[in-house]
Amino acid sequence: MYILRMTVAQHASLKPHLLPGDGKEAVAVALCGRAEAGGRRLWTVHRIVEIPHEACVRGADAVTWPTGRLKALLAEAAAGGMAILKIHSYPRGFQSFSDQDDSADQELFEAVARRLTGDQLSAVMLPDGEIFARVVNGVGLGPRIGRVSVVGDDLIFWDAERPTGGSDFDLRHRQMFGDRTTDLLATLSVGIVGVSGTGSPSIEMLFRLGVGRIGMVEPDEVETKNLNRIYSAKRSDAQARRNKAVMMREHIRACDLGTVVEICTERVDTSEAVALLSTCDAVFGCVDSVEGRDILNRIATFYSLPYFDLGVRLDADGQGGVASVSAGVHYLKPGGSSLKSRGVYTEADLYAEYLRRTDPAFYEDQLRRGYIRGVRVDRPAVISINTAVAAAAVNELLARLHPFRTIGNAEFALQKLLFSHGRTTRRPDGEPDPELAQYVGRGDCRLPLMSPRLELAA
Repeated sequence: MYILRMTVAQHASLKPHLLPGDGKEAVAVALCGRAEAGGRRLWTVHRIVEIPHEACVRGADAVTWPTGRLKALLAEAAAGGMAILKIHSYPRGFQSFSDQDDSADQELFEAVARRLTGDQLSAVMLPDGEIFARVVNGVGLGPRIGRVSVVGDDLIFWDAERPTGGSDFDLRHRQMFGDRTTDLLATLSVGIVGVSGTGSPSIEMLFRLGVGRIGMVEPDEVETKNLNRIYSAKRSDAQARRNKAVMMREHIRACDLGTVVEICTERVDTSEAVALLSTCDAVFGCVDSVEGRDILNRIATFYSLPYFDLGVRLDADGQGGVASVSAGVHYLKPGGSSLKSRGVYTEADLYAEYLRRTDPAFYEDQLRRGYIRGVRVDRPAVISINTAVAAAAVNELLARLHPFRTIGNAEFALQKLLFSHGRTTRRPDGEPDPELAQYVGRGDCRLPLMSPRLELAA
């Protein structure tokens, strides 16, 4: 599948420029990031350059525009391994590229190919904001983009081919969510990082909801201590020290509900894991580590992904029991706040965990001297609590695909489940994380995710 992805802020910026209400076409260009994995190719909008209306010759069925601003992007695109998107409007709402578009795109992108290699994109915005697109290059016109998605408080997907029919087990889903959402689930690709406490129930629910593709990242093996919380895990898996993702893949295949499973048995900060996650439609983070959460926030930013973070907290009472039980489901959209800016962790927490993993002796020395705070490593896990949190996260995904709540999704950037108090709370998004905002839609780059800390392969 070919995918074009942008944020809701980018879409909201494009729409009034391309469709100012005068019934005439308008045009913009954009610098796009790239990614590719598992037969899926992705372009992500990074920066938009609007071509001023007064510089164009605009009509109801055509627009002629100066290419000077496009030329200024070509060197940057070439240096960064990025792509060019040209997008114009159809105020009359035609549903396909015209013959005039064909000849104009061929001429334009033959010239672009002299400065920039690889496939580029041409797109059209319709009066209701829907976008369709195609691949173009110096050779000619390529295929239609299979999916255009807009990531915000709601998740919007425009597919070139709209699936119909359904499965023999999804009738109840259709009664709840309707045909459109149920069909969308069958084409959705969801990445899961961590196939254990909250990850395994999340996966169980997603494939039984009919999600078409699940990508799992999990380097760890099943152990006896995991058997109290990993769905489908057996004692024989622990005895054989089977990888958790391998075990879960076999379980999903045995259920035979049609979900395709891809796995990565490496850490999330490897090139294999980043590639697998980059072309998913959404990512669930089911990890305890600060490093894992930090890298997931960066992946979501660079590839404009919606990111659902699941966390459980059980505080001991000091007498062998538990004093409080709480959990949180964070929804993070590219260009918004991050887990760090929300106070989930600090740079000092990130450094301490990195140091403990890479230089244990120095970590112990720094801890003893009081220069760093110790890393919490032993977290209790209870399957009933983990499952409740996973259900909240899966329902959060469903609410953003198919808004069914009486309160808008913008109010649910964070849901806290206070089990000890028998209540839940919610919170809207905070201010954008300025460190990450500059990288929205950047895609693949030579220094992966612009972080020297990562162990990504060259």
